[in-house]
Amino acid sequence: MIIVSACLAGCECRYDGKNNEVPEIKNLVLKNKAIALCPEELGGLSTPRMPCEIVKINTEFRVIGQDHNDYTNQFTKGAEIVTNVAKALNCKTVILKANSPSCGYGKIYDGSFTGKYRKGNGITSQLLTNNGVQILNEENFHSILNNKK
Repeated sequence: MIIVSACLAGCECRYDGKNNEVPEIKNLVLKNKAIALCPEELGGLSTPRMPCEIVKINTEFRVIGQDHNDYTNQFTKGAEIVTNVAKALNCKTVILKANSPSCGYGKIYDGSFTGKYRKGNGITSQLLTNNGVQILNEENFHSILNNKK
């Protein structure tokens, strides 16, 4: 079993109430090869919700909304829930939404809300990585499809 970002499976759970459906990823869920989760909703945030990005404040990283409010606690709670599900399912691989403050891996938005990127990981992808889970995204997940058909 793998975990996928719910927005990639067609769930309308993005910050703007839309989705990022990838038909092959949705098909994994429909064939019971994957479970779709949204860390941000699991953390208690609504859909739609305020756009957020990770910013460095003094010496720590925080998830800040475009409204300047701090949403770090909700993002952390969602990451912990997804990680607990991954552990319970003995999940070794996840497919997460690229660039997201929750799910981005290797590259995320830079905190300026201008569409620019910086190196880094989202809150969920970092916690999963710390727990030995392989992170893929909608751009590089095809390598595992043959194993999950």
